[in-house]
Amino acid sequence: MRDLRTFLASEAAAVWEIPGPVSPRHELTALQHALDERGQFPILLARDVARPDGERSGIPVVTNLTASRELTARALGIPDHRETARWFAGRTQSGIDPEVVARDDAPVQQVVWQGEEANLFRLPVLTQHELEPGPYLTAAHATTYDPDTGVDNTAIQRCWVSGPRRMTYFPYPTTHNARNLRKFWAKGEPCPVAFWIGHHPAVLLGTQAKLRYPESHWKAAGGVLGEPLRLVPSVLHGERIMVPADAEIVIEGYAPPDVYTADGPFGEYTGYLGSQVQAPIFEVACITLRRDALYHDYGSGLTDMLVPDNMAMEGKVYELVKAVAPSLVNVHVPTEGRRLHAYLQLRNPGRGEARDALTAALAYRRLKTVIAVDEDVDLFSPQSMLWAVATRVQWSRDSIVIDGLSGSTLDPSLPEGAVTASKMGVDATLPPPPRPGVPRAVPPVATVPEAARSRAAALLESAPAGAWPRS
Repeated sequence: MRDLRTFLASEAAAVWEIPGPVSPRHELTALQHALDERGQFPILLARDVARPDGERSGIPVVTNLTASRELTARALGIPDHRETARWFAGRTQSGIDPEVVARDDAPVQQVVWQGEEANLFRLPVLTQHELEPGPYLTAAHATTYDPDTGVDNTAIQRCWVSGPRRMTYFPYPTTHNARNLRKFWAKGEPCPVAFWIGHHPAVLLGTQAKLRYPESHWKAAGGVLGEPLRLVPSVLHGERIMVPADAEIVIEGYAPPDVYTADGPFGEYTGYLGSQVQAPIFEVACITLRRDALYHDYGSGLTDMLVPDNMAMEGKVYELVKAVAPSLVNVHVPTEGRRLHAYLQLRNPGRGEARDALTAALAYRRLKTVIAVDEDVDLFSPQSMLWAVATRVQWSRDSIVIDGLSGSTLDPSLPEGAVTASKMGVDATLPPPPRPGVPRAVPPVATVPEAARSRAAALLESAPAGAWPRS
């Protein structure tokens, strides 16, 4: 059985325990910003964090859990973080069915707060950025269900904690959870929701798999975890909404029909503060947690939040593109492009196949720019990608611009009122040979003999410390 604490124990060397008391306002997020700028990504554990009301919470906060691709790949059991796309696509498609356990065997229900006890201010909820209205749940996985079929759905969606038993709940309008919510409201009924917080990173990624509607995430999460995900009926909603038995905290309640309030601004994955929106409210009726619960928080807009969802996107884009472009080798969704760029690697694509691949990838809602390259280009090296674009592209020949496609509503470049996006595909693959058996008509890459490279490496190893100028 794997959960958040077994993962932390296995990665103890990567955990940095923050000394002394920590304010719930800005301090941990400022530390994450500083670490991002240095390219350092330890897991952060703060044991002494105040609650939003100023009292000591007694619940430790863990963040930066997935800020590194290498660390996240280890959590998934992938030897090389570059192999995420194929691995993730295969695991989420095959899946492993969940296992239902009794409440006595569910650590997340060891403590139950109901009524006035169910106070959100008892949790160490953080305020991350300037201009945000207050503390937000950033790593709360919202689970709803389709009232027509009973099939559940899970997604990470932000919640502004505005009172002891009240918060906003903002599922983006195109999400499956928003669809479920609208169905309940159309019946004049409040929408049941359970938010669960804290689990093994493999579960966090598995429940971000991009699935059809309606389709449960529990089987996909088991596939990514490599074992059945243990579920337990929620206290308030029973078997209608199951929650992970080995999570840390669960918040249960309802979103009453057609009741909205202002929410935001909020630091989004784009790196900008998203504008204020009208969001449904959520009324808390019950909070369950472990006796020694940990509170998990994502650094919103930082690599901590980008890495896991980008890895999940790689699996989905691989699945979409492979169906039309058999030459596809790999996919990378780089954090430098937030969630708006993707790189495709092709092996000897046929005529027109690179464009087929680009068009298929651009159909994915979040993506705005997609670049296709050959197998000799390193998808994970910005320098290598820019070299391919600089030396293999003529814009009039190799670029595709498609207007009127669905896009991310969080893209700050969209003009006010726009409901569709303009997207671009770039074919940075080398032209195919004029006929079979003939090499490509391109100049050879400048190289040096392997023996000379080996001697150069040995010379570098022998250089005295401090011999190099600072960059």
